[in-house]
Amino acid sequence: MLIDGKEISKKILKEISSDLRQISKNLGRQPALSIILIGNNPASETYVKAKIKTCNEVGIKGELIRFDVNVDSKILMKEIDKLNNNSEVDGILLQLPVPKNLDERELIEQINPLKDVDGLTAENIGFLNSGAPRFIPATPYGIMEIFNRIGVTLSGKKVVIIGRSNIVGRPLFSLMSGRGENSNSTVTLCHSYTENLSEFTLQADIIIAATGSANIVDGSMIKEGAIIIDVGINRVDDKSRKSGYRLIGDVDFKNVNKKASYITPVPGGVGPMTITMLMKNVCNAAKGVK
Repeated sequence: MLIDGKEISKKILKEISSDLRQISKNLGRQPALSIILIGNNPASETYVKAKIKTCNEVGIKGELIRFDVNVDSKILMKEIDKLNNNSEVDGILLQLPVPKNLDERELIEQINPLKDVDGLTAENIGFLNSGAPRFIPATPYGIMEIFNRIGVTLSGKKVVIIGRSNIVGRPLFSLMSGRGENSNSTVTLCHSYTENLSEFTLQADIIIAATGSANIVDGSMIKEGAIIIDVGINRVDDKSRKSGYRLIGDVDFKNVNKKASYITPVPGGVGPMTITMLMKNVCNAAKGVK
């Protein structure tokens, strides 16, 4: 069965919009998100545009702050401090990746953890890993919400996550193996150094592919009835398209779909949920989460 991330996200956005109306009344202003974008990476431009658009739709004041690719890190740190000290800014997001001449971790750690709606500061990672998350990174948050919305119980399930990034793989490992309401899975975290990957995936009830490697999971690597969550977004040449390319995931959709009980498409699966759950984090920040 196809998991329609667009439809699920629409329902959640309606709930968030309703919640935000009450929060705005309480604050006497719209909740606000400031997004820092450095350089002109095409993919980042697309993501930021979508985030600002969704902010406007649900009732969040979305502000884009641009910097040249060669900006000095001291200027960025001052800007982040300025946002930290602005009581009318509820959330701060540093669009990743940043140019290689900058220290990504240093910039992230400059963000006030109470405004870190990406959940990437060391403090917020620590809260998540301890089982008491303040802000959950948006993509893992969206994946967990997908399971809740389609009625999949995670307790006792064997899960394989392919990819160990701080944005997806590692937080998902903590969330799915933790003691939460819909967690308690047995989770294996695989990555580019994992040998004989199919030995792990063939045992899995749920596979989450988040490597950025096209078609890393094919039909021979999954068991009948497995649930497949495809986080990857990869561009492949397609001269039949006006853009000259098309988007595919990390999963060989055509063949895996024949065996999977549930599967997310690319695009239209995890992607819409990621932006939606970012809005949820901004909503929680505006409520004054501690």
